[in-house]
This record gives sequence, C-alpha cells and structure tokens, in this order.
Amino acid sequence: MVDVSVIGAGVVGLCVANELLTRNVKVRIFDKKAKAGPHACSWWAGGMLAPFCESESAEEAVCRFGQESAEWWDKRTNVIKHGSLVVASSRDGADFNRFKRLTSNHELVSGKAMTDLEPDLSDRFSRALFFKKEAHIDPRIALSDLTNRLNQAGVEISTAEPPKNLSNYIDCRGLAAKDRLSDLRGVKGEMLVIRSKDVVFQRPIRLLHPRLPLYIVPRENGVFMLGATSIESQDSENVSVRSMLELLSAAYALSPSFGEAEILETGVDLRPAFNDNLPKIRKINDVIYANGLYRHGYLLAPAVAKQVADLLLDNIAGEFVDENYC
Repeated sequence: MVDVSVIGAGVVGLCVANELLTRNVKVRIFDKKAKAGPHACSWWAGGMLAPFCESESAEEAVCRFGQESAEWWDKRTNVIKHGSLVVASSRDGADFNRFKRLTSNHELVSGKAMTDLEPDLSDRFSRALFFKKEAHIDPRIALSDLTNRLNQAGVEISTAEPPKNLSNYIDCRGLAAKDRLSDLRGVKGEMLVIRSKDVVFQRPIRLLHPRLPLYIVPRENGVFMLGATSIESQDSENVSVRSMLELLSAAYALSPSFGEAEILETGVDLRPAFNDNLPKIRKINDVIYANGLYRHGYLLAPAVAKQVADLLLDNIAGEFVDENYC
C-alpha cells in the first residue's frame, strides 16, 4: 500500500484523496481547517455538472471530461439529474441563438413543454434550451460527504503544519500554491445565497445577458445560489455594490417573486486559474501539483483526481498533465 499525503482539503484535494482511497492507497490530508467552510473557495460554488452549457465558452476538453463527472459524483453524494435550462429575454434573442449554435445536446422547448419543466418561468419566457443530460449537486453536502467517506476509512484531516521534510505528496492548495506555481492567477467570483418561499425551480437556470449572464441553482427548503461574476482580481474581501445590484436585478428578471426573497449569505472567492483556464497537473521533483480548475471545480475535479492517481501509481500522463513539468 502506497502512503501519500494530500495538502489542501478543498474539492480537488478531497476528490484526489477519495480516488486514491478507491485504489488502495493510504492517504493523509493536511489543511488549515478540519472541515470545509466559508474559508474555502469550494464552499462558494454552484455545483452545476453542466458540460454542454460550458462548451459555449470553455475549451473542448471541459465538455469532454465534464461528461464523466456525474457518474463519479453519483457514487459519493446525491446527484440531482433534472437537467438544466437556459433562457433569455426577447430583447436578448441574439445571445440565445448564439448559445444554441455553440452548444449541443439540448432541446428547444416552449409552450406546454416549458410549463411542465418550470411553471414559475413559463409566464416570463417563451422558450428555453433544455439540457436533459446535465445535473447538479449541493457543493456543501458533497464536501461533507467526501470528508465523511474519508473519516469512515480512518482518514482524518490534520490541521497541523505538514512536516518540513515531507516528500511524495500532492499539492491541492488552490491559489495558495502560487508560491510554487508562479503563473497561477485568481479569478474573482461573487455570489449570493437567498431564500424564497414563493419560487420553485427544479434545476439550474441560466439567464443569458450581454453584460452579466446569471446562473441560479436550487437547494433544499427554498434556498437558491446565485452567481455570475468572473473578474480578474486578487481581491477576495467583499461583494461589490455593482455586482450585488446586477445579481439581484437578474434574479428579479427571472421571477419578480425574488423581490421578496431573503438574502442569507454573500460570498466571494478567488478561483485559481492558468492562462488557458484549463487545469494542470505538474510533477516537480517528488511533488504533484493539481490546480487551476477555474470555475469548473466540481465539473472537472473527478477527471483531475483520476489523472493524478494514474500519474502517481502508473506513471501515465493524462491530458491535464503538463508535459513541461514531467
């Protein structure tokens, strides 16, 4: 049995540790916190497993590897397989047609089909793109489930500093790894958590807008995650007034009932990314670095975890392995 340490217990670190565990690898995990929380970038995520929607702007590899993610997650947490919807106002018809043209595996729905899918949208939008094969998870539940699986296998998250002479480890620290990965950058994401007893959605909804495309993801008990922004910034302190106004305005455009919703939380994170916005796995000396998932953390973490395990155990370089560092 191989003995490996993983540094960082965000979504990538936990996925790597769980993947190694299934391959009979003895794992140790180090993180500043014993469990996930607001301190972690992974806490502030939509949890959309939407590879076909992402193909509108992402590289082809995101869609291809992202299609494997729902199956991986389904073995470890609750995956909600209701698909996703994309809508746009009548004045943004050009954006809707462009999205339709650049994506695949969707069905154009209107009328009764639209009402059957999302009754609370049908009186405001005449048509939508339905991506039946997409899914979503609750990131906070998923992080807890991954941690519990490790705990049940006898793996605890140590909050102690990793030994200075530590070798043969996997670095999954996100943006904190910039001290070793100089080309890593932060992309600011801002989001809101709201609660409404008057709106019911069964699946993630994307509202196309020339300036601020919005996604809204349903949680349990009338709770929704709203997100939109991707700002090149190293500032992760607070949500800006402009972003708050635009997020709430976009939510109101989806359903005026959101005007009476409660704002439960506001959150900001810095998503680690490389120049091409694709993840990279680098082996430098005896350390494997897995990083740069941009805004595709939950979608691509399973693929990254598998490729890390392949590299570590069988010296197989997957597509995300950076050949310049191996």
